[in-house]
Amino acid sequence: MGTALVYHEDMTAARLLWDDPECEIERPERLTTTLKCLRERGLEQRCLRVAAREASEAELALVHSPEYVALMRGTQTLDTRELQALSGQYDAVYLHPATFHCARLAAGAALQLVDAVLTGAVRNGLALVRPPGHHSQQAAANGFCVFNNVAIAARHAMQNRGVRRVLIVDWDIHHGQGIQYTFEDDPSVLYFSWHRYEYGHFWPHLRDSDADAVGRGPGLGFTVNLPWNQVGLGNADYVAAFLHVLLPLAFEFDPELVLISAGFDSAIGDPEGQMCATPECFAHLTQLLQTLAGGRVCAVLEGGYHLEALAHSVCMTLQALLGDPAPPLSGAMEPHQSALESIQSVRAAQAPHWTSVQAPGQCGSARLEDSDCPLDPAPLLGPSPGSPVLPGDPEVKATLSSLLDQLCLHPPPPVRVAVVLATSAATLDLPPDVLPQEGSATQEETQAWARPHAVLAQEEALSTLGKVLYLLDGVLAAQVSSGLAAIPSPVVAATLDVALRHSLARGAQRLLCVTGGQLDWSLDLADDRRALWLHIGAEEAAALSMFRIATPLPGTTGGFLSCLLALVLPLAYSFQPDLVLVVLGPAHSLKAPQAALLAALLRGPAGGRVVVLVEEESTAQLAGVLARVLRGDSAPSLGPFSAASPEDMQALVCLRRQLEPQWKILQVAGSPLRGPVGR
Repeated sequence: MGTALVYHEDMTAARLLWDDPECEIERPERLTTTLKCLRERGLEQRCLRVAAREASEAELALVHSPEYVALMRGTQTLDTRELQALSGQYDAVYLHPATFHCARLAAGAALQLVDAVLTGAVRNGLALVRPPGHHSQQAAANGFCVFNNVAIAARHAMQNRGVRRVLIVDWDIHHGQGIQYTFEDDPSVLYFSWHRYEYGHFWPHLRDSDADAVGRGPGLGFTVNLPWNQVGLGNADYVAAFLHVLLPLAFEFDPELVLISAGFDSAIGDPEGQMCATPECFAHLTQLLQTLAGGRVCAVLEGGYHLEALAHSVCMTLQALLGDPAPPLSGAMEPHQSALESIQSVRAAQAPHWTSVQAPGQCGSARLEDSDCPLDPAPLLGPSPGSPVLPGDPEVKATLSSLLDQLCLHPPPPVRVAVVLATSAATLDLPPDVLPQEGSATQEETQAWARPHAVLAQEEALSTLGKVLYLLDGVLAAQVSSGLAAIPSPVVAATLDVALRHSLARGAQRLLCVTGGQLDWSLDLADDRRALWLHIGAEEAAALSMFRIATPLPGTTGGFLSCLLALVLPLAYSFQPDLVLVVLGPAHSLKAPQAALLAALLRGPAGGRVVVLVEEESTAQLAGVLARVLRGDSAPSLGPFSAASPEDMQALVCLRRQLEPQWKILQVAGSPLRGPVGR
């Protein structure tokens, strides 16, 4: 199963025929420049190329009225003066004799993409379309949009393909009110939109765009609006929105299909968005969404008006769909205060409808009081975000050019996953591109690293350690993206200690170590600020330092997801590690789907550089699923959602409140609001 790219050259035919400064930014070059970039970076060639077809009028009628479709059909024979007059009846719209054909192709492209994914012809895909669609309504064009491509595709999936739950993620910088109005009373569609709002002062100036617009009737809680009230927001704000709002709701909703209204006017340099998210951020967002719906993700282009930022952001999105690791995010992961307030206002508005964002109880354990756990609040990664770089600023072009140069300097490693296993890859039915690790560190080097640990002196342990060292060197040298190694149970802790020290000696500046099971916490390196150690499965929650944190393994799906989304991932993204070590030691108690989701989510913060060490006794159960998620496949479902226990949530909120002074991205989940929210 591959990735589909759906496109048709005819969608470049429509263009503005008169002078209109508001509409001139929506031009054919948006597609041609993007497609050129995809070809230059070899991405189109890696996809299943699908030519778009026209949506039938019956398919358009899934969302639009017959009278409106007939009106648009009639534009094919209008002259320029008549087209301009009709366009003037709508808000921010221009029509062209080719508009009807282009708009039918755009809707048809979304339909073909959904069909290809739902029939299993491909795993996921991207539709490059224009005109965009998310503003168009049942009987009205709006904001460059004629037919609502994503809404039509969602209705088609449910009515004709038997899909029961669809998640629509609209990361365009404008509110997709057309999608919202289509599904606002429909509990089978969860619609999430972030957008410039600025307390109603930004287009489309709708009261329905605010956080308290949550749907109506049976659809209450299935409309999720995240209003951004200042410009200049960036990577940290977008990731915080996903971790603290979208993903908790999405996992609870459990979609069977994810549709992205992929507007890239939310990227750096765009004149409409005036935001600072860099292109690789969209790879991270896509990768996070691939943990849902069995990886069935369909991205459909919406806005995006800075041609270079648009093209490279699309490339990053497509690379994530192809399974490539996302490049590490640039900049300090500290959300802006305004963004934190917006996120918290959405959580408050949605709390009556979703257990995953309901306020946790108060800390009840004396073990977790600040006085029992003194922490160092000194900053780790530099100052908080300064003044944003906005379009028109002379630094924008240089900033974007520098970012793109950095992305081009870090192509995906030639080996995606390497494994060190006692059992052959064929026996475990591993994918063909998961390669057995053949090389090993020299015997002399291996013995030198093993010397402090008598338990590593045995031949089998030394042999495995040599291969693990070689694997770590390959990952740090960007020859291997990620790896998996089976370790005999008695030597897991000693192997971890050597892996940590070896990686730091080889130039890693920051190591994230996430462990489960019975492991020795007495290692001196656990207090090294270069190593952040998170232990899942402790008897009680404890922040022994800012870099040494333990939490029990929650007993419900909701509790486990809260642990990942509200603690592990925010810390991982804040720490920005060079390498992630996931260690599943003796009695780790993680089920295969839990371990797989943990590994899949941790691919993002370190640019895909994840090495999993798992006790040999559980290899047969875990190796196949872990290898697949490390290569970019989706993790298996955790099963039906069950709410976190009050005890798990209390422990989690206590940890977060202790850690907030250092790790600012934790300030949202369950923390009190800081400053006014709303009008």
